[in-house]
Amino acid sequence: MTDITLEQAQTVVEAARAAAVANGTRMNIAVVDAGGNLKAFVRMDDAWLGSIDISVKKARTARFFDMESGDIGTLSQPGGSLYNIEVSNGGLISFPGGIPLTVDDSIVGAIGVSGSTVEDDRAVAQAGVAAL
Repeated sequence: MTDITLEQAQTVVEAARAAAVANGTRMNIAVVDAGGNLKAFVRMDDAWLGSIDISVKKARTARFFDMESGDIGTLSQPGGSLYNIEVSNGGLISFPGGIPLTVDDSIVGAIGVSGSTVEDDRAVAQAGVAAL
């Protein structure tokens, strides 16, 4: 398998949405495929409009570099090996909430979550990862 299926992407989104509801947060949740293309998305009622783009970019960042978006943030600090990388690829997000999705040790896509604190965003994304 090299790409996430629609059914898998919807399972990930639904698990993340359920976690957001349980946490009392309103999130934008995006899943991209192995090529970084949007596969599934949900904007919960009253979730911030500005977080739509952020959720998609978190997912793409995680997929483009096959690491959590927050890890990119650590490497992109001044003096870091990836300083200023966030201005590449049409804009990346370098704070937590984007996580690669893996099936049978192959990265098949990524999830990106935005709408609350980065800690909440990452926790909701983790719930989506766990469902896969």
